[in-house]
Amino acid sequence: MDIPLLNKLLSVGTLDEPGQFPHLDRLKNMAFQFKIDFGLTQLPQEGGILLIRGARQYGKSTWLEGEIKNTIKQFGAGTAYYLNGEYIADADQLEREIENLLHAFEKKAPVKRLFIDEITAIPQWESTLKRLADKGLLATVLVITTGSKATDLRRAHERLPGRRGKLDRTTYLFTPISYKEFHRVCGKTLGKKTGIAYLLSGGSPIACDALAVHGFVPEYVIELTRDWIEGEVSASNRSRTALFNVLTTLFRYGATPLGQAKLAREAGLANNTVAAGYIELLHDLGCVTPSFPWDESKKILLLRKQCKYHFTNLLTAVAYHPNRIRSIEDFLALPLEEQGIWYEWLVAQELLRRASLENTSMLAPFAFWQGKEHEIDFVVSPKLWIEVKRGRCSTLDFSWFGRTFPKQILTVINAASFETEHVKGILLEEFFMKL
Repeated sequence: MDIPLLNKLLSVGTLDEPGQFPHLDRLKNMAFQFKIDFGLTQLPQEGGILLIRGARQYGKSTWLEGEIKNTIKQFGAGTAYYLNGEYIADADQLEREIENLLHAFEKKAPVKRLFIDEITAIPQWESTLKRLADKGLLATVLVITTGSKATDLRRAHERLPGRRGKLDRTTYLFTPISYKEFHRVCGKTLGKKTGIAYLLSGGSPIACDALAVHGFVPEYVIELTRDWIEGEVSASNRSRTALFNVLTTLFRYGATPLGQAKLAREAGLANNTVAAGYIELLHDLGCVTPSFPWDESKKILLLRKQCKYHFTNLLTAVAYHPNRIRSIEDFLALPLEEQGIWYEWLVAQELLRRASLENTSMLAPFAFWQGKEHEIDFVVSPKLWIEVKRGRCSTLDFSWFGRTFPKQILTVINAASFETEHVKGILLEEFFMKL
């Protein structure tokens, strides 16, 4: 349905026309329905600007359509309108479109909400919102924007100081479906395969549904993921071939620390700066997050040393992995050491999801500790150090930890449960369900 017609229907409170909410219609055809939770439980009723970012195919547009529908149901006709950034040429057109809709709100509307999907597709969209806010036109309107480019959203944070209203929180990362939710919905169907199925899905609702129904990730899901990433690469005037080389190098080195000079050399790139550009793009899309060595004495990240690169959107890893992993059987055919790397990435994805829900440094780099003989995968906080192992561990494997860090507690995610004064072993599912 074209957008002018959709907004005309919203102005009179019509919500049941065929094709009016295409993403919600597709949701009805999914065998399994998942609850969305990215930290925004209820839209505010006051004015302000919300910035919601996140990967494609994770449900942002479906959520947005649901909120439009709920707004009209709760507050009446003419209280919500919609724009799509992918159909707007530039910032000037965006300004005209917004001003037209601002005049369409009911004068005594209890709320005024303007939903703009994929606003980050519009160059300089931040300037448009700034100008409108400075004119006082957005004072009573809640503008809900979504986008898949964290770079634009981060820049908006700098360019819109004092112009996003008095809301308690204005920036959100649209997170994957949690393992706990996936287990609740699909656990009975998948049984012991639930954990690996979730890993392969990356928490994407369409991938979760397909794995629970068919047992594999369909190629159309893979293509949607690759189209999104490669579209962003092309939009930034970068090379798809170079992107493939970078991803292949990250797979080859797995969880091994890797310097940017070596990354550039192994990927066949011109220099460190070019390599850093591709990593920054993948980081801004939430696909890859760097992890830097942690200096426990100074409590800082060592930014000039080699770092790890964790895939924090595992559907991206599935889409580009050279072994074409599509099913649980494909994953189990990997060497155990390689499976262990995927589990480490899965924990990284979960840590990123939790940090986003808690509104603590979204998309911030991770930290790991490395000594002469030992290494700890994640230093999350002074009270949470995490090591991830594919197989079974024992207390003897980490007897050194209490001597080295007498004030810290280490959580070891592995295939056995144990506990000492300084080390606690838990199962992977326990980490996802209880911690």
